[in-house]
Order: sequence, then structure tokens, then C-alpha cells
Amino acid sequence: MNTKLKCLLLDDELPGLMYLKMLCEQIHEVEIVKTYNNPEKLLSDIPNLDFDLLISDIEMPGMDGLHLAEMLSDKMVIFCTAYKEYAADAFNIDAIDYITKPVKLERLQKAITKAVERFEKPNVAKKFIQLNTDKGKTLLYFNQIQYIKTASSDSRDKTVLLTDGSFLNLKNVKFDTLLEELPDADFCRANKKEIVAVKAIKFFNHNEIVLHHTDENNKNGTIILSETYRSDFLKKVKL
Repeated sequence: MNTKLKCLLLDDELPGLMYLKMLCEQIHEVEIVKTYNNPEKLLSDIPNLDFDLLISDIEMPGMDGLHLAEMLSDKMVIFCTAYKEYAADAFNIDAIDYITKPVKLERLQKAITKAVERFEKPNVAKKFIQLNTDKGKTLLYFNQIQYIKTASSDSRDKTVLLTDGSFLNLKNVKFDTLLEELPDADFCRANKKEIVAVKAIKFFNHNEIVLHHTDENNKNGTIILSETYRSDFLKKVKL
């Protein structure tokens, strides 16, 4: 790859920041623009910085990395943190990758490669699929999907929960067909009857996925994570 990503590094702990800088200097696709140990200082400098990618810690004094990333919606972000529990939140804001410390060169290289791929092909990926519903044809945009489950009325149909809280009934479509069309990195098969969007996940354990979506009783939706699909799911959420 010939692309060089202009990169900012952020970690409030100086030893961690220097170690991250040392790793990045060994990756030829990265050009370090500046390093920071204060997220608020980085934010104040943004108007004067030309960069493509931020590699950031999450838990920091003053402002956490997730909040900062949300304010940089047009920039790519890779998180490097000692904490595993923020993974779902990180992917919910479309982070490139989520790396748990201690960071290894091979793991960071893999994340940078993903960033380069997105940088080089930002708008090439298909964003929707055309499907039949009980009301006619629809263009189902991938970023609108929270989960897809087998319809209770007919197992040949599928029910989609959308980000606005509404439901859509897809007619006579198989999970395999949907999985072939859905972006592989953004969706996971949870069990035989359900597919979930990574960004829709609030919490999870080895047996259950809890969604950000709440029902009419203000309770978070839950999905069973079956043993058959658990390994693939864990790879998708990068833990």
C-alpha cells in the first residue's frame, strides 16, 4: 500500500503515548502529525490540524476518548485501551478498530490496514439492499438496521427493527441471503433466528446480547447468543 495516513496519537499517560508512537513509527502507512496527552488540548487544536486518523485511549481525565471521537465525526478513529467494556460503544460510533492494551505491533498493523482500506474506498461500499415487504418494495439501508429476526407470523419472513424504533416485515427472504448482502464487519448472527448490528449492542456476555433499544416498558431488548455463533460474534466485536 502506498497510502500514508496522517495520524494523531492521544494517551494521557506519557509512557503509553511514547510506546504507541514507537509502534507507529514502524508502520510505513502512518505519518505521525502530532502526539497529545490531553484530549482537551487536542480538541482545541483541531481547526489547525490536517489529519486522517486518531489513535486514542478512552479513559482520560477531563474528556474520554469516546466523547472526543463523537466530535470528530468525519475522521477515522482507532481505540487503544486497557478496558474491554467500551467495545460496543466504540463500534456504535463507527470506530475502525478497538485494541486492548498492551498493544502489539501486529495488532496495530492490522487496525491500520483496515483504516487504509476505508480511506481509499470511503464511498464504494454498497449502503442498502432492495427487498420485498408486506407493503411493497423497500430500500433497506444498512445503517438503519438494529436487528433482524424470524417473523412470528411466518418463518419464511423476517422482521427488522430500525433505528427509529419502527419495524419492517420482509417477505420470503432467507438469513443466508441477507448475510451475503449485509456488511460483514457490521452484522453478526446471534442465533438461528436473529442477526444483530454491532452498533446496536449495549452489553453482552457469553449467553446474551443487550441492545440499546428499549421496549414500551423502557426495558432494553435482549437477544440470546448461541454457542454455534459465539466464536464468530466475539471476533466481530474484537475481544
